[in-house]
Amino acid sequence: MPCRNITMKARSDREFIRSTYRSNRFVLAELTAPHSHVADGTERRRPPVNLAFVLDRSGSMAGEKLRLAKLAVEQSIARLGSEDRFSVVVYDDAIDIVFPSTPATTEARRAALQRLNEVTARNMTNLGEGWLRGCAQVAEYLSADGVNRCLLLTDGLANKGMTDRDELAGHAAALRSRGVSTSTFGVGADFDEVLLTAMATAGGGNFYYISETAQIADLITSEVGEALDVVARDVTLEIDSPDGVNVESLSPFPFTTRGGRTVVSLGAMVAEQVVEVVLRLNFPFGELGRETGAVLSLSAGDDTEVVAGANVSLTWAYADPKTNDLQPRDVDVDRAVARIFAARARQEATGLNRVGNFDAAQAMLLSVSKRIRSYAGHDAEMRAVVAELERDAAEVAAPMAARSLKEMHFRGYSSAKCRMVDGKAMRRKPDSA
Repeated sequence: MPCRNITMKARSDREFIRSTYRSNRFVLAELTAPHSHVADGTERRRPPVNLAFVLDRSGSMAGEKLRLAKLAVEQSIARLGSEDRFSVVVYDDAIDIVFPSTPATTEARRAALQRLNEVTARNMTNLGEGWLRGCAQVAEYLSADGVNRCLLLTDGLANKGMTDRDELAGHAAALRSRGVSTSTFGVGADFDEVLLTAMATAGGGNFYYISETAQIADLITSEVGEALDVVARDVTLEIDSPDGVNVESLSPFPFTTRGGRTVVSLGAMVAEQVVEVVLRLNFPFGELGRETGAVLSLSAGDDTEVVAGANVSLTWAYADPKTNDLQPRDVDVDRAVARIFAARARQEATGLNRVGNFDAAQAMLLSVSKRIRSYAGHDAEMRAVVAELERDAAEVAAPMAARSLKEMHFRGYSSAKCRMVDGKAMRRKPDSA
């Protein structure tokens, strides 16, 4: 019988903590979304979607890029129903609302495509204003029980209007808190992947690197397909811990901490999606033999059905140095920790390489590979992570081509976000259903 709820498993890398100084322990929370159908085999009613397509029409988009971007919009809105809404915004140094937010009727889809076909490539890139105009279209008709998302595509730098990365990411976070998420698509070699990653992360959406123009339609329509396949909105992972225990999410999801409660915002989950969240807990001194713990629980917007019973309690005990040194490790947690630190190191190393700090970029990757090797033992998966980091370390030790930098950055992002190498959602394997 199909599962109707998000399932969660959580485990720690080790069960003992040191009494005489602050100990770090890592927790792996594994979440699996339910099928898109309910227990009797009928389709679960999907939430309506409210989308804005925001397309760069600057001069560099001329030709095949713009043609395929238009095709992506055409194929995407063809999948929408009359209960859904969409809008189309284009920008260069000026912003035009090609088609304001409208229910996705047959007539509206046809009219939108006619107007979109008239769009041609023009001048510079006012990315910030174009994106905000698209978000405003979504916000004007915010669906309380639906998926509200802005899809931003660009092949260039934000060189007009609002250009500061932190400011744009801050706006993305504010919009997410109001219910509007942002997904970003970077095409080619000349866009700012750090900016688009920051906007998608703060905005509760996804970032895609489109290395080849031919991928534009596939990845945009895939993101729309995920929006249409959402089974839980506004999913949050909450960690309740005793005073003095510091909790942080190492996975790239926004999180906040207040008192003994840490809340990690996971956004929407699509049918059968698998998400891993790696947490680091830092424990204070404690008396030998005393136990301490944490409780992990889930919530999902106003939909309590899909998270019913989704909570896990974990316990640690304060022990002497010998017991701590000899305790067994959970290899699955170690693998997840290795992947997340390798992913974070790649993103930092590409940033260092980009500004010419090649020695520091190489040292970053070699340091992380050495750390993983110290606990990998003979585990083939972790040894493969070490080997890949060492290959990447050799690459970042010299100037890298723009596309190579973007590819390495995107590999790190996708791995950390628990998504496929092309950025698509990771789904439960058929034999594990």
